[in-house]
Amino acid sequence: MPQLCRARPSHALARSARKVIEVLGRMGDKWTVLAIAMLVERPRRFNELKRMIGGVSQQMLTRTLKALKREGMLTRTVYPTIPPQVEYGLTELGRSLSVPVTHLAAWVVEHLGEIETHRASYDAAG
Repeated sequence: MPQLCRARPSHALARSARKVIEVLGRMGDKWTVLAIAMLVERPRRFNELKRMIGGVSQQMLTRTLKALKREGMLTRTVYPTIPPQVEYGLTELGRSLSVPVTHLAAWVVEHLGEIETHRASYDAAG
């Protein structure tokens, strides 16, 4: 990241474009953003996350959580109970991502009315 803050950030970004696109493809995914936002307060169990997010299939949430764990964003803690209890929480890296994700979500909430008005105007114009 420090490279991007130098005099020519676009050059550093261009050199890293493939990796940036790859990581943003995962981190910018709607389910990823929502999962991270739901884990900001505390670790949560799978079904709790599924209920909070709403509209996500079990398969998609499983894929999302596995990908976030692979990227180092999540911890997965299995408790030796019957049945086994599993909790997902943010790592320090995941917490650092939660800052811009939370700002993005707040921006959407703040501007949702305006966005919906523009959508309706665009759709009405055909």
